[in-house]
Amino acid sequence: MKLLKKEFALCMHPTGYIMLAAALLVMIPGYPYSVSCFYMGLAIYFICLTARENHDASYTLTLPVSREEAVCARVLMCCILEAAQLVLMGVTALVKNAIGSVPNPAGIDAGWALMGDGLITFAIFNMIFFPLYYGDINKPGKGFLWASVAVFAWIVLSVVGTYTIPFFRDVLDRPDPACMGDKLLFDLGALALYLGGTALAVRNSARKFGAADLQL
Repeated sequence: MKLLKKEFALCMHPTGYIMLAAALLVMIPGYPYSVSCFYMGLAIYFICLTARENHDASYTLTLPVSREEAVCARVLMCCILEAAQLVLMGVTALVKNAIGSVPNPAGIDAGWALMGDGLITFAIFNMIFFPLYYGDINKPGKGFLWASVAVFAWIVLSVVGTYTIPFFRDVLDRPDPACMGDKLLFDLGALALYLGGTALAVRNSARKFGAADLQL
């Protein structure tokens, strides 16, 4: 808990809070709402970049903590930001539907399935970015580049899927209560992917960080 507090106090970049406002993009008609999650990924990149510039690893490894604990604290902070982003997206979707929503031609509508779509987006980002980042903490841009490519590949797939894949088109891409059971199963599956994928990312990141010859 103290290490997590240190992460928020010393490593948090202002964009970590600013990008929470990207949840409001759900109010924009014809916008691929998953891009809101990408902006939080951009904030996480800035957090890791700031940590590099402030020589955070040099400081952290002088504390009585292991490298694995350092990885867990950073990823946990990022997961808290991701969870906050999804909660705000959900609240924004509720408000949008309450005042009258129109179908979104650019991806999944603002409904229950949007939460699952966001979880998958964050899972993809975490599984790629953190292991690459902790392989060489002095080059956070490499992990962000490949994570961004994978995230936008998923966004394109989800947008195209709302036109070509029956499950996306007829079940997920509708904000009304219809097919609620299928939507909740999709969300649960996405949550399992997020939790499992992030746990795998932590394990791989801790292994790479533990083996890294740091030149700080």
